Amino acid sequence: MLDETMTNKIISNIGQKRWEHSQRVKDIAIELGNIYEEDLKKIEIAALLHDCAKFLDREKLLKKVDEFDIILEDVMDHNMELIHGLLGSKIAKYEFSIDDIDILNAIQYHTTGRKAMSPLEKIIFISDYIEPGRSFPGVEPVRKLAYENLDKSIVLAIDQTIKFLINNDRLIHINTIKARNYIKIEMIEKGGSK
Repeated sequence: MLDETMTNKIISNIGQKRWEHSQRVKDIAIELGNIYEEDLKKIEIAALLHDCAKFLDREKLLKKVDEFDIILEDVMDHNMELIHGLLGSKIAKYEFSIDDIDILNAIQYHTTGRKAMSPLEKIIFISDYIEPGRSFPGVEPVRKLAYENLDKSIVLAIDQTIKFLINNDRLIHINTIKARNYIKIEMIEKGGSK
């Protein structure tokens, strides 16, 4: 649980609107955590901190990247939206004293996903995608599926994201492809659909 000082620091960095988004992500993540029997305390911390580096000020974002000596991948250099996950895991560790690697990974990969995500990572990833403030074509089927089959909901979310990125001539992070393929292979090996 975050104390008042930590909460105020996050809000000053990301703004009230983004904090409200984080609260909604937390609520959905806890619902899913109950369904999939995951650690609710870890879920709450990861959800509330997942956007802790989504700074309102672009200059502050880049300054923090320098402070933590983060070397950005080419895709991140060309898509600033992807930086906040990686930077957020550093801020959570060094400024909020979070040392649980699963929580840090959930923060780092909540936007791109990655190969072999833990259940916590999956819950934060999909909760960010389906929280009630999200309204875009295709979100409802993912929302429904998240409560029935976490892996299938993630694959559908990734499929829709990839199509969106292609249709808008945007770069696709390799971790997103690896996340999709890894889950698809697991589903095939378990006798699920291709």
